[in-house]
Amino acid sequence: MTLAFQPLAPTGGPLDALSMLVLQQAGPVLHIRLNRPAKRNSVSDELLAQLHTAFIHLPADIRVAIVSGEGTHFCAGLDLSEVTERNVTEGMQHSRAWHAAFDQIQYGRVPVIAVLHGAVVGGGLELASSAHLRVAESTAFYGLPEGTRGIFVGGGGSVRISRLIGVARMTDMMLTGRVFDAQEGQAFGISNYLVGEGEGVAKALALAQKIAGNAPLSNYAITQALPRIADLPAADGLFMESLISSIAQGDEAAKERVRAFLDKRAGKVGLG
Repeated sequence: MTLAFQPLAPTGGPLDALSMLVLQQAGPVLHIRLNRPAKRNSVSDELLAQLHTAFIHLPADIRVAIVSGEGTHFCAGLDLSEVTERNVTEGMQHSRAWHAAFDQIQYGRVPVIAVLHGAVVGGGLELASSAHLRVAESTAFYGLPEGTRGIFVGGGGSVRISRLIGVARMTDMMLTGRVFDAQEGQAFGISNYLVGEGEGVAKALALAQKIAGNAPLSNYAITQALPRIADLPAADGLFMESLISSIAQGDEAAKERVRAFLDKRAGKVGLG
């Protein structure tokens, strides 16, 4: 069954007041669109706060979220028109607000898919890297201009982006202002999928429907435990793997999926 997005029904709760986001739902999938196209969806303090609120207050029936940008760009990064001279304490607090919002995406309740097109620059790339999967359209391009602007990444990019593309490639982008196109981004590991212009949301929805059909505990273990295990020493990671594996396989939804496979009610793994 093909799902179609519809405006999220008002509930009288915090999601109703998010004027810088467009929220739509298709069954168990929530589509969150950054809605500042005139500013290339650059992230103001208010947009950041609204994005954080959206992921804190996901409706209970949502099992996967999609993030995209309205207009011709995903996100051009920090809204520099709001930048003022900050002392060290204020700078730390500003950066930590970005960390809190993007942590809520990466370590929130549901898997998140980012749809990338046009500018995916600076803080926009940091936002994209906090998602679990990234679908890039052929128009996407990636940049980290912080070095040329006399600043440094502050939205988690030094951790998340470097893990996607490596420290050496990230260093090149920041020092020289080098920009990668969509094909390079796919080859370097920024995106998981590369599709044609205008095809990103449809691809993300198809992936989201598949992910929503997984056992919820399995999805949660993959998004929550896997990145943490990767940070651990090998012996500790293997021990945590055993714990998570035993918890996941003990879930009734997981047991039913195993029974379906054994009874030949579920398809086998294969190409195509």
